[in-house]
Amino acid sequence: MNALCWNHPTISLKGSKLFENYGFIRLEAMPHFHHVAALKISNSESKPSPLKVENRMFILGMGFVGQFFAQELKKLGWAVSGTCRNLGQKMELEERGFDVHVFDANDPEPGALKAMKYHTHLLISIPPDVDLLQHEKILRANLQGGDLQWLCYLSSTSVYGDHGGDWVDEDDPTNPLSQTGKSRIKAEEQWLNFGNDLGLSAHVFRLGGIYGPGRSAIDTLIKQKSLSERQQRRGRRQYTSRVHVQDICQALKACIQKPSSRRVYNIVDDDLSPREEVFSYARDLVMKKWPGKIEPLSEKMEASFINNGSGRGEKRVCNVRMKRELGVRLVFSSYKSGLQNIIDQMEDLQIFGPC
Repeated sequence: MNALCWNHPTISLKGSKLFENYGFIRLEAMPHFHHVAALKISNSESKPSPLKVENRMFILGMGFVGQFFAQELKKLGWAVSGTCRNLGQKMELEERGFDVHVFDANDPEPGALKAMKYHTHLLISIPPDVDLLQHEKILRANLQGGDLQWLCYLSSTSVYGDHGGDWVDEDDPTNPLSQTGKSRIKAEEQWLNFGNDLGLSAHVFRLGGIYGPGRSAIDTLIKQKSLSERQQRRGRRQYTSRVHVQDICQALKACIQKPSSRRVYNIVDDDLSPREEVFSYARDLVMKKWPGKIEPLSEKMEASFINNGSGRGEKRVCNVRMKRELGVRLVFSSYKSGLQNIIDQMEDLQIFGPC
């Protein structure tokens, strides 16, 4: 694998017009999106769904990615339901028009499992320590003969571990360094097997570091948040894979349009710049837009980016399969365009409050 990994020609899935300035695919730009998404695997035991909308997504774990994706699907006419961890989150999400279940993976609620059965698509976006498949028999019994036809588990590029800075693709061996990474590998295999056993199109997305509106280097600088130990380790790496949440959603839509079986995809952008460089660029954007309004980084925070640590998990993650098989053309191929888009959407009132 070499640098040519990033230069494969791609087919754009973007429409002729931006969708509410976010660059998402407009429905009319994808004439087959609803048709393909509605393909069903025939099942003589299937009963009529109580839901009338043709395309129905159930999202296990409506966190940052889940909420962003849910909002986009609703704009395209999908019915979207999902799960969250507490009543406060449930009320907030229901105010935004989502059907949400408070869900404990250690004690699955029958109502949530029943609702899941009558959705056509399932996105699993839960932490690796949440072992829902410990209840595989219960899940299988509840979902058998339902409407599900497609599932995707959101994993992480951390499963590759340390490859000494070499290129890695989906066919390279995994060697996670952390317990979290090991748990993700286990979950990947379990969900692929589970989907296969139910006759579903099952996929795994290995995501780079996720960023987007409200969750970016710009937001960290503005809020002057201290960095976690994991963030500081990433700051010392020569190569860091990342992806804008908008491109994750674009890849998910493409995967729905082009379903396959037991397929794994790296979902990362084309720019492997270290975290230190990303924060330096973000700081320049902030200082240019609001000169004198933001305090310089503290010495402690600055030091966390330039510390010459050992750099755990060095590798360069290849995204050719995503481009070639799903036809994805990144909206934000680099952190520079992604951060510029984020700061362009920010208003002074959001940051500093009323004068």
